[in-house]
Amino acid sequence: MAVGVMGQAVQAQSGAYPKHEAPIPASTIAQMREKSTSSAEPMLIRVYKKEAELEVWKRSASGRYIRLKTFPICRWSGQLGPKRKEGDRQTPEGFYTITPSQMNPRSKHYLSFDTGFPNAYDRAHGATGSALMVHGTCSSAGCYAMTDAGISEIYALMREAFRGGQKAVQLQAYPFRMTAENLVRHRLDPNIAFWRQLKEGSDRFEATGEEIAAGVSAGRYSFQPARSPEREAAVQAYRALEEDHLAVLLEEGRPAIRTSYEDGGQHPSFTALWRRGVSLGDVSRPEALAYAGLERVITPARPMQPVCLWTSSCPPSTKQASSVSSSAPDEPTLQPVPAEGPAVWVPDLPSLLTAAPIRDTTMGSDHNRPVIPGAHPIVPAYVMKTAWANAGSGSSDLGDQTRSLSSNRQLH
Repeated sequence: MAVGVMGQAVQAQSGAYPKHEAPIPASTIAQMREKSTSSAEPMLIRVYKKEAELEVWKRSASGRYIRLKTFPICRWSGQLGPKRKEGDRQTPEGFYTITPSQMNPRSKHYLSFDTGFPNAYDRAHGATGSALMVHGTCSSAGCYAMTDAGISEIYALMREAFRGGQKAVQLQAYPFRMTAENLVRHRLDPNIAFWRQLKEGSDRFEATGEEIAAGVSAGRYSFQPARSPEREAAVQAYRALEEDHLAVLLEEGRPAIRTSYEDGGQHPSFTALWRRGVSLGDVSRPEALAYAGLERVITPARPMQPVCLWTSSCPPSTKQASSVSSSAPDEPTLQPVPAEGPAVWVPDLPSLLTAAPIRDTTMGSDHNRPVIPGAHPIVPAYVMKTAWANAGSGSSDLGDQTRSLSSNRQLH
């Protein structure tokens, strides 16, 4: 991916166009046609620090935004978490607006656009700083550095969207992909309350495919309802499912970690090129990259116990134990136990649902459909908590805002 991006830089610089008028690559135009969109349609940008990726999304013929391309980030600086003050080297996180006036065709970093930091949320919390950009090169001091080729294509996509009539491009900047698993893993980070606000906005976008209408109320992000009642209902259903997922993961005793950086990170594709001796140009603090993304376990995972459903005792079975295939090295798996019906092994998977054995074929029917002998009905994973032996009663939570999760686990 990085090799392709670097190759496009030569094309952009050697063409007959000024750099800020370089055309969108033909391959990207073809992608847009395949995805029922065009260069004139509105777009938005989503950035993920930990994964070091920038996504361009375009509005399709359906009216929903669809992901067009993912660009690797060559360098970002600081730590996971929002920017708070001038000079802290933090790249911003939050919801920002980019207008044509923020585009800079004469940037010292090839091309650039200003993220719009500080926004209303940042100002409400006293954050300071300016000129936080997405730009070329591979050097960052609070910016997202994309290389010259990367920013050339992103800049062209934004330029054509503005020319097509879009007034402003939304930038959604996140510490990592906003999954329930990632929030549970980082639940003891000091920024968790802020990240839960970002997830609320991210969930809205995932549910509707519409641009997020973000505001600030009482010092926190607030979000306007979706334009149609049906899509707002989809948002509420998605949010309920995600909250239930958070509660399930907490009950399962997932570990809590802290991710640290000496000074930011970069996409692995660029790291691989650098290690092979490929020049990335001006790279800021390359020595810091050796200490990027170090994970320290704050709370270990709670030991998992065998599952035994619908029986009062589960004697061990050597035959069954030997028949279980081995799991991945980092995927702990419950030891097998016999049950009346097919045995169930519950790996540590990011799922709300799990299979449970049917005790026998006389359990009746579900919605007038007979039970198939040996079938596995799908049930909410949290139901299985009652079957755990010595699981314990305590679990870490996601801060004050999540203490009510385990008491509200109705599956939506």
